[in-house]
Amino acid sequence: MTLIQKYNVPGPRYTSYPTVPYWNEEDFSLSTWKETLVHSFLESNTSEGISLYIHLPFCESLCTFCGCNKRITKRHDVEHPYIDAVLKEWELYCELLPKKPIIKEIHLGGGTPTFFSPENLEHLINGLFENADKHPNHEFSFEGHPNNTTRAHLQKLYDLGFRRVSFGVQDYSPIVQEAIHRIQSFHNVAKVTFWAREIGYTSVGHDLIFGLPFQTLEDVIDTIDKTNSLQPDRLAFYSYAHVPWIKGNGQRGFKDEDLPKDEEKRLLYEMGKKRLSENGYHEIGMDHFALETDSLYHSFNERRLHRNFMGYTSSKTQVMIGLGVSSISDSWYSFAQNVKTLEDYYDALVQNELPVFRGHLLTDEDLIIRKHILNIMCQLQTSWNEYGYYFSEINQVVERLHEMEEDGLVIITNHSLTVTEKGKAFIRNICMAFDLRMTRKLPETKLFSMTV
Repeated sequence: MTLIQKYNVPGPRYTSYPTVPYWNEEDFSLSTWKETLVHSFLESNTSEGISLYIHLPFCESLCTFCGCNKRITKRHDVEHPYIDAVLKEWELYCELLPKKPIIKEIHLGGGTPTFFSPENLEHLINGLFENADKHPNHEFSFEGHPNNTTRAHLQKLYDLGFRRVSFGVQDYSPIVQEAIHRIQSFHNVAKVTFWAREIGYTSVGHDLIFGLPFQTLEDVIDTIDKTNSLQPDRLAFYSYAHVPWIKGNGQRGFKDEDLPKDEEKRLLYEMGKKRLSENGYHEIGMDHFALETDSLYHSFNERRLHRNFMGYTSSKTQVMIGLGVSSISDSWYSFAQNVKTLEDYYDALVQNELPVFRGHLLTDEDLIIRKHILNIMCQLQTSWNEYGYYFSEINQVVERLHEMEEDGLVIITNHSLTVTEKGKAFIRNICMAFDLRMTRKLPETKLFSMTV
């Protein structure tokens, strides 16, 4: 049996710990979320600032690979009411916080943020700062669709302080694009990339996916070569997460047998990674690559890399507030997720209440495990001899890791673990050994995508 076959099992992506299926919702309430948020806000260094993730859910068409919360519509009269609702939610948070917040990070995700007009996006960002100050070292970013991102979008957001943009590329093969219902040309991607550079964006990213339906090795090589010709500052090279049992009809536009599997799928990644390395890209954490000039590379080298519900980020704030339908907030001590439908979202805000419907209060043990998983995800190593890192079940965790050590995936000492070059492909599996909540209660139904 190969390592791919051995370790390709369902597992979390660890944008949080505990992962959402293991949240203890019974002990959570809106009032406890507010308490932990205020506590964390006061506890964190004021100069650190806070992060905002804003979910903009609208798309004009459905991409069948997508696992995000979205609403498909071609009606753009939905823009203004939604932005007003987001600003109302932000106003409720500002009334709750004991001091005027300083915003260090903003990320606009979706959905399709560039579904919204430049003018409405300006209304959103300016509205946020009616109740907040801008951090002097702010980092603002957004996701753009190459087909509808205009130069006006890029210029307006640049003028508002945005310096990083990521474009969803996925794959350039016409056959793959048709299967995933995401038709876009290399010309469109090149155009928006050049526009962003001309305007002055300091980090332009491309998002690619391997393991898509009908995707071949030749397709991945062609996509990587085209990507290299544009030299984005950073890129994500994600494994396609096939979870049709969660996402419904959106991921049922093709059959399971149309997807590359196991060794075939991993070869797509390894060849793409090799091609990227040959063109000056460095692997950062899991699924991410950056040129030496990009802030993600510097934060990784300086051990400042952080991971949260937005993915990898080059700086950390203790408080992250998620605004918009389905967004997740993180006070470090607790998580809170907003309602998932627009109707419920609007209804809560009409009642002048935060639209939170579930969450989790982290225990002392959760906080320790969270730090270990963050270390593995961001620094490829962790240790348990320092105060705040030891926990009673560490010996059982090490026992679970012994087979991975024999397979050359990790190096274990008396008090530490280091992921090897060979082990980078199996970071999710390594983190699973630390996941006490999942170890104690293995899932009885399908919850996660495959790890490889």
